[in-house]
Amino acid sequence: MRRVIFNQKGGVGKSTITCNLAAISASHGLRTLVIDLDPQGNSSHYLMGQAADTCKHTMADFFASTLGLMRLTGRTASLAQFVSPTPFENLSILPANRELENLQTKLESRYKIYKLRDALDAIAGDYDCIYMDTPPALNFFTRSALIASERCLIPFDCDDFSRRALYELLDNVREIQEDHNDRLQVEGIIVNHFQSGANLPRALVDELISENLPVLATYLSASVKIRESHQHARPMIHLAPNHKLTAEYQALYRLLNGHA
Repeated sequence: MRRVIFNQKGGVGKSTITCNLAAISASHGLRTLVIDLDPQGNSSHYLMGQAADTCKHTMADFFASTLGLMRLTGRTASLAQFVSPTPFENLSILPANRELENLQTKLESRYKIYKLRDALDAIAGDYDCIYMDTPPALNFFTRSALIASERCLIPFDCDDFSRRALYELLDNVREIQEDHNDRLQVEGIIVNHFQSGANLPRALVDELISENLPVLATYLSASVKIRESHQHARPMIHLAPNHKLTAEYQALYRLLNGHA
């Protein structure tokens, strides 16, 4: 299963959701890969800590190879050449760095938009689950991930700006579905940073539900513990397995994967 976590708005928790779902997947014994397509590299640092800054290979190297800008072993580049291990069993990552920004114009002009999909097809037997983190923009890297994925998860921060941005986002996903990837399905909207005791978040979520939007039934609470998780480069299931937010992530994982 290939999932992309996408929202054009920043600060809604894309990297956090990507890494925590992937970590739970790996803890179940599934061979899990995270693909970090955001030049900020938040998922890379979350799963690797400072080691993310010294990775031998990155997503930038993969895309550079599609442009013929670097030499590789063998005639064609395999995505497997760019994968790095993480400290967590069964969990690997294709890390990102700022060099992605410098490649974007060249990749767009030479229409390399299907290269990620084709590369993932070539290693389909190597992983049970793939999670793709995307930048907060509808750019080349986000489109590549949407074209390469089967499911799209949309984090929703509980504020009015996020609600307004959601409709344009869904239109953009539909355009990708119609023009490039008819296998892509919106798996659901993930309510993040939810405060159950506040009126505004509840009202905003109820409004989305009333419009028949695919809001997932499990909400992720706002918690300062997640900042500690980022700081220690340990997803919640490894940092605080008994925490309320960890239980919510596990419930979300079960919901997405059809477990009771």
